[in-house]
Amino acid sequence: MTLSDALSAERSMQAIGVDGEGDEARLVVEDAHRPTVAPGQVLVRVAAASVNRPDVQQRRGLYPPPPGASPRLGLDIAGTVVAAADDVAWPRPGDRVCALANGGGYAEYCLAPAGQCLPIPAGLDLVEASSLPEAFFTAWNALMILGRIESGEGLLIQGGASGVGLAAIQLAAHLRNAKIVATASSEEKRAACLAAGATYVLDYRDPDWPDQVRTLLPGGFDVIVDAQAGPTTAGLLDLLAEGGRLVLLSSHAGRTGEIDTRSIVRRRQTLTGATLRPRTPEFKAELASALRTHVWPLIEQGQVGTRICATFPLDRAADAHALMDANQQIGKVVLIVDPGQLAP
Repeated sequence: MTLSDALSAERSMQAIGVDGEGDEARLVVEDAHRPTVAPGQVLVRVAAASVNRPDVQQRRGLYPPPPGASPRLGLDIAGTVVAAADDVAWPRPGDRVCALANGGGYAEYCLAPAGQCLPIPAGLDLVEASSLPEAFFTAWNALMILGRIESGEGLLIQGGASGVGLAAIQLAAHLRNAKIVATASSEEKRAACLAAGATYVLDYRDPDWPDQVRTLLPGGFDVIVDAQAGPTTAGLLDLLAEGGRLVLLSSHAGRTGEIDTRSIVRRRQTLTGATLRPRTPEFKAELASALRTHVWPLIEQGQVGTRICATFPLDRAADAHALMDANQQIGKVVLIVDPGQLAP
């Protein structure tokens, strides 16, 4: 091997790319250049990266990355910092972290803003830690920032067995003592929601579930968190109490829906979107700080946890996405990128 070849090998890595477009897009392993840090960033040698619904949507061409973000898939990672910009006080090379990345997590090396890094909670391994950032950043933003949930309020979480759903149930239960109703499509998923702290769980495939909800909370919900939107939005607004807040994480059910704006005005309701990826590093750093203060201690005490549904090696990322496409997962699906870092 020549010196040029050796230097090239040091600067390269394996990563997952997307070949094709739309429903025909395939995930493939490819060689890529190892990224270099810019001010405020660290480079993480990735041990594990979790798979999120936005990754699936991006693969399909339905969720393009915002300007300045990596075009590669992967929003949360865990691993070891191998380089840090001079202006970064923490983390430093050698520190093990989990991080909310701005894309690029499906790779052997990934950049992350230092403010979006968190220490590995005591008692968790790197696989478990990789499943935390996207779910808990998103849940905190939806509930605490946008939903403004208060102690004892009524909360409806649509799709409660997802990574974000289970995180939101636990936050609302432990930090707000909320009365939580979740929906899920299978008996196993509903059991997971109850174990996480939901008060009631209903099957959203049952056309009568809205009527069942009304018997549980006749006054309506103070906060609803939903990822479907589109034509389902009007029905959810009807389930809100006066002054209630409907937080849309995504719009999987469609781009548009007809709603009664006069009712929103009269009942002083809030309808808001919660997309986190385009937000500034400063905002995401504030979320990271809140999680480190309020949630990481609960994780270390065993009161709040993560649920790993399945793991796949990096070169089987397509199989991980197939599991997500089938909507059979409970909790998080994780890619194992560097098994060597997982040894005790």
